[in-house]
Amino acid sequence: MKAIFDIGNTTFKCGLFSGTEMVFFFRENTLEEVFSQLEPHKSQITSSIVATVRKLSVAQREILNNCPWTVLWFTVKTPLPMKNSHNLSSDLGVDRLAAVVEAVNTSVDRPILIIDVGTAVTYEFISAEGVYLGGNISPGIQLRFKALSDYTSALPLIDKDGPRSEIGINTDTAIRNGVLLGLEHEIMGYIHSMRKKESRILVFLTGGDSISFDDKLKKCIFADKFLVLRGLNRILDYNNDK
Repeated sequence: MKAIFDIGNTTFKCGLFSGTEMVFFFRENTLEEVFSQLEPHKSQITSSIVATVRKLSVAQREILNNCPWTVLWFTVKTPLPMKNSHNLSSDLGVDRLAAVVEAVNTSVDRPILIIDVGTAVTYEFISAEGVYLGGNISPGIQLRFKALSDYTSALPLIDKDGPRSEIGINTDTAIRNGVLLGLEHEIMGYIHSMRKKESRILVFLTGGDSISFDDKLKKCIFADKFLVLRGLNRILDYNNDK
């Protein structure tokens, strides 16, 4: 069994994989909580990969380095199971990189758009030949809510869960509608724009925050919130084989 660690800006995620199948998933606020969940499975783990977009404390790095199994720290220099990996940007985040690896390896001869909705919303563009073309980044849902509260004198910080309508009837619903509908329209805009250029484009939607789309658009989207973890597992297998 393999432990796959995806450490994001706000949470610590870990998937336990047997081969290509994820058999357990943990999402916690601290690394210590993740390892508490791992305790019953430790004797079965033989290797792991760690991808982090944040700077870990000395104590956190010690926890991971002292694991009783081999640990691969994933960086942009880690060998990848991709034919065109030399085209990847050297400053591409490891979470974005893992998503690209998984999408490229599960698609054949079709252009790809990956949308990851988390603390930030990222867009990755890949050609039909598997060449990474680049990507865009915009604020995620919680960042949008927080920005409205932090950078205005009167608007409150509200929760994304609550009443919604097409047009707000008070401040709370106006903010909630504006943020959530705004992001939905942003994402739909990217998809429609790319489909005009590449009618065969595959769209992968991943990340911790859910977005609602109309039924017509849902049919062209592969929703997989574990795309990054699957990509990291694929990268670990590739390096274990090497």
